[in-house]
Amino acid sequence: MRVLITTVTCTAGIVMLRWLDTSPRMNVLAISGSLRATSSNAALVRAAARLAPSTIAIEIYAELAALPHFSPDLDVAPLPGPVAELRAAVGRCDAVMITTPEYAHGMPGSLKNALDWLVSATGPIDKPVLLISASPGGAAHAHAQFSEVLRTMSMRLVDGGAHVFSRAKLDGDGNVVDKALLASIRAGLAQLAALERSPPA
Repeated sequence: MRVLITTVTCTAGIVMLRWLDTSPRMNVLAISGSLRATSSNAALVRAAARLAPSTIAIEIYAELAALPHFSPDLDVAPLPGPVAELRAAVGRCDAVMITTPEYAHGMPGSLKNALDWLVSATGPIDKPVLLISASPGGAAHAHAQFSEVLRTMSMRLVDGGAHVFSRAKLDGDGNVVDKALLASIRAGLAQLAALERSPPA
């Protein structure tokens, strides 16, 4: 919502007005499913942070590599520090965004490991999640697998699509320049915000 407020009265008697955006901000935790330092999927997360409107605040999760391999024996109090931090981050956000590559027609193990650590947590339940899959081969297999996992975790899925994507679609600074993909990110964030505002079914 925007409200019109008076800010300054000039000496000439002209009243200056401006619009103030009072809409609540949606906090999104964004996770790239690749551990590669120059990952193109990490570039998608950064692009989302740049494209997000003022009503969306994006926190980029960068500790995927710090998570231990999932084991039920470790899923007890006290939790491993990185696991506790991940669950806290998911618990305090309003929505989640995940970008993932595809490896050998499957999901990357590091990202699946993170989701395994969240299965027994209450934070993800009914939480909106935007899934964007992107790899040179299109990532359709990983996208289908992760979509099933997220639904099984009772998360509310926004399907951001599976895209043919490689470093050729980045500029010299590692930023996404593909117009169609940028448009998909914008549309996905808009759908995520709309879903977050609606109550779970």
